[in-house]
Amino acid sequence: MDGCRTSRAGTNVDAAVALFHSLSDSTRLAIVRRLAGGEVRVADLVGELGLAQSTVSAHVACLRDCGLVEGRPQGRQVFYRLTRPELMDLLASAETLLAATGSAVALCPNYAGDAAAASASSTPAGALT
Repeated sequence: MDGCRTSRAGTNVDAAVALFHSLSDSTRLAIVRRLAGGEVRVADLVGELGLAQSTVSAHVACLRDCGLVEGRPQGRQVFYRLTRPELMDLLASAETLLAATGSAVALCPNYAGDAAAASASSTPAGALT
């Protein structure tokens, strides 16, 4: 295998890239934060986030496809929840890292535009959990 895609221990990094990509959107992070508090329907998320139902559904589907969220049908409704509570530990660790690096990540020349867009969104800058 390509050494750039595999760590020394032989673990493929593609899964990690997919995980972090799935969490790279401020709306998906807001959904994850909300789901940390318990099950919720897409309709509830629409009201809380102030976004279109189709937008929220697409983000929930992304999280579901990545195995981070699962749905529990109840009648005509589906209640979504986090599949792994460890996800909140990961986000807490990221928040600690961001606090330790200060503004270095926000000023990164590769992702400065992404950081600016994230800070302009409904998710407060630096607040992941």
